Amino acid sequence: MCGLDFPAKARAQLNTSVPTRLPAGKNATAEKLLVAASELMIERASIEVSLSDIAQKSGVNAALVKYHFGNKDGLLLALLARDAATEMSQLDYLLVQPITPTAKLRLHIGGIIRAYRQFPYMNRLIHYLLHESTPDAADEVSKFFVAPLLEFHGRLLAEGVKAGEFRNVDPVLFYTSLIGACDHLFFARHAMSRAVGVGPVTDEVCRDYIKHMEALIFGGMLNPKNETAAAAAE
Repeated sequence: MCGLDFPAKARAQLNTSVPTRLPAGKNATAEKLLVAASELMIERASIEVSLSDIAQKSGVNAALVKYHFGNKDGLLLALLARDAATEMSQLDYLLVQPITPTAKLRLHIGGIIRAYRQFPYMNRLIHYLLHESTPDAADEVSKFFVAPLLEFHGRLLAEGVKAGEFRNVDPVLFYTSLIGACDHLFFARHAMSRAVGVGPVTDEVCRDYIKHMEALIFGGMLNPKNETAAAAAE
């Protein structure tokens, strides 16, 4: 983000990471269950974890899942809400910052990829809750994750077009491209490891992927008249 016209105070406040713990005041037992579920999914590179596995790792009786979350899907829904909370809370804040739409989009791309780095199971959890869980769970995911992101992308892309920085880009296609690319970096990693021997997603890989996605996205959507100005903002 070097060179962006972004106030130091705003940079300090714009935390694009996602908290690993629930906010203060949340029930400690419920928090243990969420942390255990998250750690197991990362360790196994899968969202297929049982309540008994979660209970064993957390040291909490599996019966308490029902007490705190209703059922396993309730726990998974709470986990996704926890993992996405910080990035979702920053969307409106980012839109009103006194920086260019290109700079805002650059910050957003980096924040989303870092969130997926921290919680690589996120998109698979979204797919499960949207398509394989209950209608109520699907509605909740749409409300706190999908709809806010789509609205943010629509507003930011429109701002970029109005400023003459972006070509006209469909927000739904943009959402699909960015979120799908974030997920696939981690979902496909194991297959690529077997095929060509690539290693895990390290900090260096994450930084390189952010640069790659910036180049890929901006190369396809920046207004040619403003590419030089956008490059100068890097």
